Amino acid sequence: MNIFYLIKYYYRYIFYSPQKYARYLGVTIGEDNLIQKSHWRSEPYLVKIGSHCQLTNCKIHTHGGAQVVRHIDPTFDTFGRVEIGDYVYIGSDSMIMPGVTIGNHVLVAAGSVVTKSIPSGVVVGGNPARYICTIEEYYERNKLYNISTKGLSSSDKKKKLMQSPEEKFIKKSFISIKYN
Repeated sequence: MNIFYLIKYYYRYIFYSPQKYARYLGVTIGEDNLIQKSHWRSEPYLVKIGSHCQLTNCKIHTHGGAQVVRHIDPTFDTFGRVEIGDYVYIGSDSMIMPGVTIGNHVLVAAGSVVTKSIPSGVVVGGNPARYICTIEEYYERNKLYNISTKGLSSSDKKKKLMQSPEEKFIKKSFISIKYN
């Protein structure tokens, strides 16, 4: 491999914003997105992301598994486009598999493995990802924890969080353990 190619590749990877780097690789991206260092597997040009999305260190796959049957057909390759709608949040360490379409207004919980397409307006999570609730139900369950910090400076956000009463913070219950 050409050393100048490698230098340009790593320069772009390190110094481009994650969104600019994704566009450079061929990902189609809408407007007003927050894309953290996501891992674009091969064929990133088969990925389309809508507007107002947040992708937090996820992996998006457009192919896989072909190697195991290349002893039958050395040219075997399968691919699937990945399409992500508008107002989608994909939690950290999630994986989106080939051929998946994610509708609008979808929350994918952290660590999920999305193996099937997701309709609009729902929350999914798990491995494999399963339906949890609607976006409206998610809002109703969590609105009492809303501290309204969006748009505040870092210092104002910290001040507001540090002054908020304990009941404004999400607190998870313990898992149930059954002893034999």
